[in-house]
Amino acid sequence: MANETVTLTNNADGECYELALRHGSLGPSAIDISSLYHDVGLLTFDPGFMATASCTSAITYIDGDRGLLLYRGYPIEQLAAKASFLEVAYLLLYGDLPNETALADFERVITTHTMMNENLKNFLNGFHYDAHPMAILCGVVGSLSAFYHDSIDINDPRHREISAHRLIAKLPTIAAAAYKHSVGEPIMYPDNSLRYAANFLYMMFATPCIAYKPHLLAEKALNLLLILHADHEQNASTSTVRLAGSSGANPFACIAAGIASLWGPAHGGANEAVLDMLMEIGDVVNVPKFVDKAKDKDDPFRLMGFGHRVYKNYDPRARITREMCHQLLDEIPDTRDSPLFELALRLEEIALSDEYFIERRLYPNVDFYSGIIYSALGIPCTMFTAMFAVARTVGWITHWMEMMSDPNNRIGRPRQIYQGPVARDYLPISKR
Repeated sequence: MANETVTLTNNADGECYELALRHGSLGPSAIDISSLYHDVGLLTFDPGFMATASCTSAITYIDGDRGLLLYRGYPIEQLAAKASFLEVAYLLLYGDLPNETALADFERVITTHTMMNENLKNFLNGFHYDAHPMAILCGVVGSLSAFYHDSIDINDPRHREISAHRLIAKLPTIAAAAYKHSVGEPIMYPDNSLRYAANFLYMMFATPCIAYKPHLLAEKALNLLLILHADHEQNASTSTVRLAGSSGANPFACIAAGIASLWGPAHGGANEAVLDMLMEIGDVVNVPKFVDKAKDKDDPFRLMGFGHRVYKNYDPRARITREMCHQLLDEIPDTRDSPLFELALRLEEIALSDEYFIERRLYPNVDFYSGIIYSALGIPCTMFTAMFAVARTVGWITHWMEMMSDPNNRIGRPRQIYQGPVARDYLPISKR
């Protein structure tokens, strides 16, 4: 399939132009339009980049029609069932699953970086007591280059790797510290005798005066969510990281930019919006009324946590989280009796049986179930997006490293169709 082309015909003047086709190992091919403006003098217009491949990548593949998600070729179902989060992190960073020695070395390296610089406590104390954890996370991560400037030469592969390790290790510590600040409790240092997910839960819920040991099922659930959220191809936040990184910005600044993008309710904030929606519905008797509101095209109300922009089939991550969600509801005391979870289960029942949802493929997505799981673990909804950021940092830094090692990397510079005023002259204020 070498040197395949497609022909572009300009109907205005009859001129024809040959454009190269690019093929990946999976998925649709792409028309290479990188020289279009130079050769033809025309731009392409694609709001939201719905049909634009912004880069080549070997990290994650999604087939939305088939409900398929692969990390480095491995189906997400297999990784979720069998792997630890750090095993998946290694896979994403280095391209292959580690053997026992490589995984042990990687776990040791991550463990040595879990503490944050002690002076960051002063930075945290500068935030208002009720600051949103994402605001704290964005600010603190952006500041890390001021504390760890010994290895931010983006042209040095070893420096890039050290920064990746630091980010993967420190994000749970920073996120847990942001939570502790928001509730007025002392920040807990990491306990490096614990596994990654268990250590995160420990820093979230332990206090200096109360012994805390994470429940094994809670650790398993969090490990699962971290894996499922580790990467998701060229989404808004990953594209933001890549765009920031294309300018040569340091990795901490790039990840902070990704956190800011993730914060939006249409992206990482969606699982928080699910809990807000459930609280708005209030009681299971109100579910039919709100379902009718969602079906009314003239009503602005939307059911959050249903459907997905990429998946036109069932989100494969949702199938996995649904099973874990029901396991938690069955095994954690008093959870199933919560009116919030009763509401969620009723909405799930409707979405899986109502023809309106089935025809439009509005299945419950990963955000619907992850919000319920986090809540079952005792994590407040203001922390949901921060939890997402901890997981997605692995994907972000992997994409950044892939981009920085690409010899063809260029600064991102989207174009536009200008629709403002044409050229006009400045008038003195007395004549306006």
